[in-house]
Amino acid sequence: MTHQPFLTPVLILICWTLIMWMWMYLTRIPAMQAAEIHPDEARHPHTYGDRLPSNVRAVADNYNHLHEQPTVFYALMLFAASTGGASALLLNLAYVYVGLRVVHSLVQVLVRQVMPRFLIFAVSSLVLISMAASQAVRVFL
Repeated sequence: MTHQPFLTPVLILICWTLIMWMWMYLTRIPAMQAAEIHPDEARHPHTYGDRLPSNVRAVADNYNHLHEQPTVFYALMLFAASTGGASALLLNLAYVYVGLRVVHSLVQVLVRQVMPRFLIFAVSSLVLISMAASQAVRVFL
């Protein structure tokens, strides 16, 4: 398997993260203006966060979440691509993981119920664990 198709899910998740970044600023800046929050107050977001609507905070929270667990996904995919671990199974799991992360974002921002979001997160975590386990088995056994 060549690297480009194998790494396409990585690019998709990067692009999704940038979409969420744009969404965050398209909602946050007007909300800060409406709440009369001076940019200097934004130095420490937790100090003004209660003054922003929940839906605006949810977008920012999700953007932050896309910089947490997905970093393991990025490293794992690059590891697999560079060490001969690219396989159809891993590629399919990668697409499932990326799809779940996109759904997780949409649920966090639009639905705002914790349990559906948690279940999506848990399933995506299991997919990521399966991906890592497949590479560990390949390398160590």
